[in-house]
Amino acid sequence: MASQDWFDKDFYSVLGVSKDVTDADLKKTYRKLARTYHPDSNAGDPKAEAKFKEVSEAYSVLSDAEQRKEYDQIRAMGSGARFTAAGQGGNGGFEDVFSMFNQGRGGGTRYQAEDFDDIFSMFNQQRGGGFGSGRFGQSTGGYRGFGGPTRGADVTARTTIDFITATKGETITLQGEDGKPFKVKIPAGVADGQKIRLRGRGRPSPDGGETGDIVVQVTVRPHPVFTRDGLNLRVTVPVTFTEAALGATIEVPTLGGDPVKLRVAPGTPSGRVLRVKGRGVETSKGTGDLLAEVQVAVPSHLDDAAREALERYHELEPKENPRAELMSKARG
Repeated sequence: MASQDWFDKDFYSVLGVSKDVTDADLKKTYRKLARTYHPDSNAGDPKAEAKFKEVSEAYSVLSDAEQRKEYDQIRAMGSGARFTAAGQGGNGGFEDVFSMFNQGRGGGTRYQAEDFDDIFSMFNQQRGGGFGSGRFGQSTGGYRGFGGPTRGADVTARTTIDFITATKGETITLQGEDGKPFKVKIPAGVADGQKIRLRGRGRPSPDGGETGDIVVQVTVRPHPVFTRDGLNLRVTVPVTFTEAALGATIEVPTLGGDPVKLRVAPGTPSGRVLRVKGRGVETSKGTGDLLAEVQVAVPSHLDDAAREALERYHELEPKENPRAELMSKARG
C-alpha cells in the first residue's frame, strides 16, 4: 500500500461501516460486498473488479487489530495533511506531520532518513523499513494481493454401508446437496462413525479463497456374526460339553470366505480365544486375524438316557469346587 493511502483513503466509508464497528459486523459486511463485486461474478467488468480490490484492501487493514489501530492513529494524526511529490513546493511532502516534530533543517523542510525513523518508531517499525513491508501498510494476500480470502464452507454428507463393504472397501456414489451425484472411495477397514474428507469438493470461497471439503460420515451396519476389534475380526463359536472336555476339530466361519478348521484342545474352557492368522481386516496398514472365542453350549433339553449318563458322570467327576479360588479372592 502506498503511504499516501493511509491518509487519503477512508476505509470505513469504503465498507460503509462506522468507526466503532465490531469485528463480527465488519466481517459480515465485507463478505456481502465481496460476493457482490467478486470478479468471478462480474466477468469482464473492470469497475466491479476495482471495487472488489478496494473493499478487500479496506478489510485487510480494518480486520487486523494492529493495523486498524495504526490506521486510526495515522488518520487522526494526519487529518488535513497531504503528501506532495519532491519538487512541488520544495518540501517533499509530510508537511503537517513533520511540523509536529520540528525536524526542519536550517529553517527549511528537507528531511533525512532519521526523520522517517522517528515517525515509524511510533508504530513499532524497524529502522530502514519501507511502506508495503512489515505491519505498516502490509497487504495480507488474497485476490491480487488484497484482503484475506475466506475458505469455502465444508459440506457434510452421511452414508450407511454394510459390514463387508466397510471391511473390504468399495467406491460408492452419493448425492450432493445440489442434487448431483459424486463418488466416494470407502477405504478398506473404515470404522463405524469415521469421517472421510474429500479435499476441495465442498463449497467455493466467496472471495477467491480455498474451496471447502466434503466430509462424509460413515455408519456401518452391524454383522450378525462378526464384530471388529481394530484390524481383527471376532466371532463367538459354540462347542458342546463333550467337544470342550474331550477335544475336537471344528469349523469356524470366515468373513466372505470358506470356513476354516480349528483344533479345540481337551479341557478347553468357555472364553478361550483361538486365533486364525491373516483372516481379519486387510488394509494398506496391515492385516488382522480372526479371533474365535469358544463358548461351551449347555443343552436345554435332555432325554432320559442322556440324563442318566450325566448323573453317572456326576458321581465320578472330581469333587472339586470350581468356585473355591473365586471365593477365596473375593474374601481378600
